[in-house]
Amino acid sequence: MIKRGFLPFITIFFLLISLSCRQQTISDSTNEITYGKAMMVADESLYPIIDDEYQIFSNNYKRAQINIVYKPLNDALELFLNDSINVAILPRKLTEKEAKYYEDKKIIVRYTKFAIDGIAIITGKSNQDSLITINELKSALSGSYKKNTPIVFDNPKSSTIEYLMKLTGVNSFPKNVYALKSNKEVIKYIVNNPNAIGIVSVAWMKRPTPDIAEDVKKLKFIAVKGEGNTYEKPTQSNLKVNNYPLIRDLYIINCQGKAGLGTGFASFVASELGQRIILKSGLAPDSLPSRQIRIRN
Repeated sequence: MIKRGFLPFITIFFLLISLSCRQQTISDSTNEITYGKAMMVADESLYPIIDDEYQIFSNNYKRAQINIVYKPLNDALELFLNDSINVAILPRKLTEKEAKYYEDKKIIVRYTKFAIDGIAIITGKSNQDSLITINELKSALSGSYKKNTPIVFDNPKSSTIEYLMKLTGVNSFPKNVYALKSNKEVIKYIVNNPNAIGIVSVAWMKRPTPDIAEDVKKLKFIAVKGEGNTYEKPTQSNLKVNNYPLIRDLYIINCQGKAGLGTGFASFVASELGQRIILKSGLAPDSLPSRQIRIRN
């Protein structure tokens, strides 16, 4: 039998438990910086490095459920600009026209630059050609180059083709330059046609998925000469100091309009741990992680 004097304390005790459970339920259903659910879209050419970041983030934040959809650039932008998804991971900033979509809705477009990638020109290791100038690349892509070497890239809607068209100033390529479906297909094509030229994201060469890791070993980078006097390959240092002429900055673009999982993921990728993951991948991090040196007497 419960004494009457204890009834108020028991009532308050159960009331506090009820409120605590209700608050926990509400919090679990919201999208906060380190927990909740969120959907993002990413350029598929960046899959190797974004997946590395996602796996470590998920291990550190068990209550965060992020679904990352990988699409060619044009399809990614379509999802991003029609309210379906409001966080995008792209190899460029939005154009003025694209950004206006959010500005008209009074939503601030927030950019987090986290790495420097490059467009890799690749071929088979048995191919004797290992050098190309930017002018020769422009000629090859515009159909005025003396060689008729097959040149393949990842997808007709990809960021790679957008980059190349901006570089060359042409709207269509000659018959020997054509698109496949993915970076993986480009790599496999060059393995089977080692004298051809492939154009892929450096990320796929530096951090290949396990199913194409052996194929990548059969390929090599073609060194590219830009305005300088030397031919350069897309090494980590060349990407960082802009010695390689075909580079592009990578961004997380957040248009959530508030602090949410997009903010949390962007902060993680830009943190020292996130930048170390970039460093390990072979790409160039936006900020170099600090190194601690212990001196023993």
